Amino acid sequence: MIRLDDLQVFVQTVDAGSFSAAARLLDCTPAVASSAVMRLEKELGTRLFVRSTRSMRLSEDGQRYLPHARAMLDALADGGRSLAEARGEIAGPLRLSVPSDLGRSVLLGWLDTFQHTHPGITLQLHVSDRAADLLRHPIDAAVRYGPQEDSRLVAQPLAPLNRRVACASPDYLSRHPRPMHPDDLRQHNCLCFVWGDLVLDRWAFDLPKGPHTVKVKGNRISDDGDVVRRWAVAGNGIAFKSALDIAADLKAGRLVDLFPGQGELAPVHLVSAHRSQLTPALQRLRDFLRERMDALAA
Repeated sequence: MIRLDDLQVFVQTVDAGSFSAAARLLDCTPAVASSAVMRLEKELGTRLFVRSTRSMRLSEDGQRYLPHARAMLDALADGGRSLAEARGEIAGPLRLSVPSDLGRSVLLGWLDTFQHTHPGITLQLHVSDRAADLLRHPIDAAVRYGPQEDSRLVAQPLAPLNRRVACASPDYLSRHPRPMHPDDLRQHNCLCFVWGDLVLDRWAFDLPKGPHTVKVKGNRISDDGDVVRRWAVAGNGIAFKSALDIAADLKAGRLVDLFPGQGELAPVHLVSAHRSQLTPALQRLRDFLRERMDALAA
């Protein structure tokens, strides 16, 4: 008889890419994860993975079986959610993808509160500044910045008026002349963020005379937004960050907003692949995050 926990290990191994990565997510050992998949293969009478000493990939039968395994796990979760909703509760897995800096500095604490309020929720959190493929990967929703251009996705606004902020630490400003206009940034060490393969070194502002873009440069670049923020707090240069990311730093005086209200809009959305994923749990989370982001921006 096929065991549901073996199905979960199989699906998690596919998503994580290895037994060791899946084991970390499932809080078990790689040996336990490997044994679960081998037990499932024995029940099915086929090999689900092609293994070598250096790599592992799905076999043809594994590719055929994967959507059915996902469907079985989703059906089980849907059943649990249905029973919980009948009792006025929200429950079941909630799989989220969040950007690194917002995720670590803001959302982690909020999600703790949300889960304590709704203990039936099982949270799976993916923290990365690489955009997850919501159409291919088993993620219920992603918190994303900027306009959402893919019309196939369902985007729900969380903070539509959020802006980017050119910011620096008091220490940096004590050692360099404070920029009075965005054009002055060309004379400063600007800390740049990498999105995919693109270095975001063109910073856009909404000035009284209209939109204005400045090409900046600096001696530090990272594909992790949290790293860029830490560099700025440490006095290593000027960063261009989401106001939500640095709200606590601005309030504590660790960073200074150089051009208040002039950075480009960076709206925040909760994005899902399908409307069918807008479960009561996800809708409750959407409302919770909206309230928190409104309060943070106030």
